[in-house]
Amino acid sequence: MIRRRTFLTATAGIAATTVGPATAAQATTSRKVASPVPLHLASARDQLAALRDGTITSRQLLEQYLAHHAKANPGINAVVTLDTDGARAAADEADRQHAAGERLGPLHGLPITLKDALETRGLRTTSGNPDLSGHVPSQDADAVARLRAAGAVIMGKTNVPTMCQDIQTSNPLFGRTNNPHATDRTAGGSSGGPAAAVAAGLTALEVGSDLGGSLRLPAAYCGVYALRTSFGTVSARGHIPRLPGWLTTSDMMTLGPVARTADDLELLLDVLAGPAPADAPAWRLDLPAPERHSLGEYRVGLWSDDPYCRVDQDTRDLLEEVAALLRTAGATLDSSTRPVDLADSDKLFQRLMYATSSATAPDDAFKAEARAADGFADDDTSPGAFYLRSRTMRHRDWMRANEERESLRAKWATYFSTHDVLITPATPTAAVPDQTAVPVPQRHITVDGDRRPYFDQTTWANLTSHVRLPSLVVPAGKTADGLPLGIQIIGPYLADRTVIAVARHLAGLLPAPVQPPMLRTAS
Repeated sequence: MIRRRTFLTATAGIAATTVGPATAAQATTSRKVASPVPLHLASARDQLAALRDGTITSRQLLEQYLAHHAKANPGINAVVTLDTDGARAAADEADRQHAAGERLGPLHGLPITLKDALETRGLRTTSGNPDLSGHVPSQDADAVARLRAAGAVIMGKTNVPTMCQDIQTSNPLFGRTNNPHATDRTAGGSSGGPAAAVAAGLTALEVGSDLGGSLRLPAAYCGVYALRTSFGTVSARGHIPRLPGWLTTSDMMTLGPVARTADDLELLLDVLAGPAPADAPAWRLDLPAPERHSLGEYRVGLWSDDPYCRVDQDTRDLLEEVAALLRTAGATLDSSTRPVDLADSDKLFQRLMYATSSATAPDDAFKAEARAADGFADDDTSPGAFYLRSRTMRHRDWMRANEERESLRAKWATYFSTHDVLITPATPTAAVPDQTAVPVPQRHITVDGDRRPYFDQTTWANLTSHVRLPSLVVPAGKTADGLPLGIQIIGPYLADRTVIAVARHLAGLLPAPVQPPMLRTAS
């Protein structure tokens, strides 16, 4: 059960620590100042404020991070490639530019890590694949280029499952990433390394990727914030998979920020969002600001459970407590209207996911799958038939599935004509035991004592993956064992700033995000 909590108190701990000037948003939501913590454990905004006003140099901040890495990373294995020399050179150059009075970017001098699926010029990028163990890109992924242009100091790469194809994080090159809160629990995947690194204070910001919850599942399990951005707002060229050199990406995958505060999500969103280089001469991206100014003005939908994917008692209790907070704040709350049918939506998601994942399959393997798919009887509805037919569907079938997707998007648009956001569970449970050593067909999760399919972990996240909506995970509580619990906030297409705003409002009412042991001792 969830430990009982006192609501309507300010956030505390690292997420609310202010060691530099507070932002306006922090000033409106913080009512209690937490005890100081080392600067590298503060928010990205506070670190940047200290860099700008000269409280610390980029090189000094980097050395704080490197010292923390030496202590904290071995126990969780989140950072798998550390570019100490390159980061020191970049930090020194950032300090020179600052001293010379040159124009500075929004992330100038801030040390960060990046998911090992994002190609990074001059730095090994493997996506956890032994075949790419020596891959050193000559060009940055588009998102990485934007980070460099903003002044970020890239100090290393974080772990992923092989080719990002699991919802826990382990691979033959670097081994397993542990959850910072309990090493026997999974950090989630495929952005398990990024989420664990942010949670453990190894970086204040990360960029994760999300096709079927790969960003939001780890955020919920590790107790941090993460935003799946509206599809098309952040260029994904240079993300593996696709394979190195590919110019196209999945029609469902997005990149998004990971952070310890909602304010920091928006900071990184502002850097990442924008046209791909080829489109930049012709268009700009201006994500709309929230239309509401207080939580009480919002029209909020609440979907706390569903027979198709039951959540556990801890999660149900959490959603009830969030509902009570919303009512107390004066928000209009609707817990009965559903935008779509969860089962139908999930089936379509799976069909489209299997189809897009086949793009980089070896030719011989794909031909064998196509032959196997043709061998099933027309009326065979078994999981194997469904998988292979979806993975090898003809273009005509894909176009019809895409038409079904557009119909689903229209249903969501209708729902959001009367609701500003929808709040759902992020996951059915808190972080589950790591099952790296268990063959995939034998893996499962347990929900209130009932054995459930392994991939039920991402069913609630899958609501938005194929319909291109922004969705944000908020750390919102903890179990009696101290494991983080989270909720998901979904908004209309391109309403990324709105879901961040709702998360920011809720942060002023929810308990502080639970800190992993290495941060409780550090602070």
